[in-house]
Amino acid sequence: MRTFGEYELDDDRTRLDLDVVWKFLSTEAYWGRWRTREQVEAAVDGSWRVVGAYRGGEQVGFARAFSDGVGSAYLADVFVVDSARGTGLGKELVREMIDNGPGAGFRWMLHTADAHGLYRQFGFGEHTKGRYLEREGVNKESLR
Repeated sequence: MRTFGEYELDDDRTRLDLDVVWKFLSTEAYWGRWRTREQVEAAVDGSWRVVGAYRGGEQVGFARAFSDGVGSAYLADVFVVDSARGTGLGKELVREMIDNGPGAGFRWMLHTADAHGLYRQFGFGEHTKGRYLEREGVNKESLR
């Protein structure tokens, strides 16, 4: 556990409030509204690492990653609830996940439609070497 101002960042998955995660992902996240509650819980359970952000015991942020545990990881479902936005907490969630955890030396990947500036601060950029290929998922509704 690490503190950031009035917030605690913790990778203890037993501390997660899945009601908060589900509420945000099913109502506010453009990338996850199509998932069922069971799918969100399965994704969290199957994640290599999760980080929650808490203020006064209440969960106000979240990030998860899946990984081979050796050399690469994918950052997913990063969010901060409205009441905690504008504080730098999103940046600290990303820092805690990719720089302060066991995957600090990994190759990290992610997709975003609106947070390029945040992730560029951590060295993310558009892939220009022509090596990266992607097949989009079957559920195209998640992209609308």
